[in-house]
Amino acid sequence: MSFQTVTMTLLDGFLLNIELFAVTLVLSFGTMSRFKPLSLLVRLYVYIMRSTPLMLQLAVVFYLPGIVFGPGHSLGRMGAAVLAFVLNYAAYFSEIFRGGIQGVQQEAGQVLGMTKTQIFFKVTLLQVVKRIVPPMGNEIITLVKDTSLSNFIMVGEIIKLAKDFGNKGMIWPLFYAGAFFLVFN
Repeated sequence: MSFQTVTMTLLDGFLLNIELFAVTLVLSFGTMSRFKPLSLLVRLYVYIMRSTPLMLQLAVVFYLPGIVFGPGHSLGRMGAAVLAFVLNYAAYFSEIFRGGIQGVQQEAGQVLGMTKTQIFFKVTLLQVVKRIVPPMGNEIITLVKDTSLSNFIMVGEIIKLAKDFGNKGMIWPLFYAGAFFLVFN
């Protein structure tokens, strides 16, 4: 196998990591609601998702439909990985947003006679953004790192591909590529 083939295969795995990251990030913003029964349901959901490990969630999402509904009723490896990551990280992101919004003092805008819309855009939103950026950065970094857990269900992301090359004795092209980047970077 040539150096170019190894590099392109690893690049494909990396692009799959980026795709998994982007889809999870976009879909996880839909967990906030003002409807009380839905709010209680979301709290239960957040509690369950934050209390179980991501690898267990991956296994349940990938294997449970086949066990319950029989063979042929699975989401596919990538679909199961995306769903598990969205379910997991939506819980974490919703808690970050909730904490950011509840931590903002809105009374100053009310005292000044602002409307609710003005208070939201001129007071709340600016403070929320300032409060959620650090924890969002932490969760985004963790999400990027956690995409490697998807190799548990054989999604061909970069860690799985590197392991496959190592198992085939193709570790030397990776070693040479790493040495090249260290020397010339």
